[in-house]
Amino acid sequence: MYNYILFDLDGTLTDPKLGITSSVQYALRALGIEEPSLDKLEPFIGPPLADSFREFYGLDEERIVTAIAKYRERFNNQGIYENEIYPGIAEMLAALKANGKKLSIASSKPTEFVERILDYFAIKTYFDVIIGSNMDGTRSKKEEVVEEALRQMLPGGMTPAEKKAAVAMVGDRRFDIEGAKEHGITSVGVSFGYAPEGELEQAGADFIVDTVDALSEVLNG
Repeated sequence: MYNYILFDLDGTLTDPKLGITSSVQYALRALGIEEPSLDKLEPFIGPPLADSFREFYGLDEERIVTAIAKYRERFNNQGIYENEIYPGIAEMLAALKANGKKLSIASSKPTEFVERILDYFAIKTYFDVIIGSNMDGTRSKKEEVVEEALRQMLPGGMTPAEKKAAVAMVGDRRFDIEGAKEHGITSVGVSFGYAPEGELEQAGADFIVDTVDALSEVLNG
């Protein structure tokens, strides 16, 4: 029975593709890089922005700083709202809270943006703890985000076995699964997000679900 549940945001609770990929496209254009395909930019959904700009476009640290600033320039006012909550998510969160669960957001997105998105979709009140990255780029690794969420959520003195049985992390990418494993909690992968085929299996997710209904069943034991 999972009494403490951590959720990733992008690709797990909401579909942020248009806002994120369009903002990445805008940032790349500012650096003289034209990327016409938003589909090609889907891998930016989930990981820290700096890692993605470095890995996919080979940007050096100075250009990464510029790219992130340009990304936020568009995302802050427009991209943040080019987003949709997955059907059934609000109802699932309400039911989990009604069943006495403690819920947290554990996202690599800056906390300021996370809170605005939760407000926009009227689901912020369901969460006891909301943890994202810092605007200066610190605490952007999923392991760091999960660590802080657990620090604020869990009572002291839980044994590793108790923690594994009582705490679950839900996410759509390998970073979420790896973050859960790093801290000895159950990992639940959702296949309706943005993981490439086979990624969640390869990461070793304890559960993989294809629908919000199936996710609800797992989380309610």
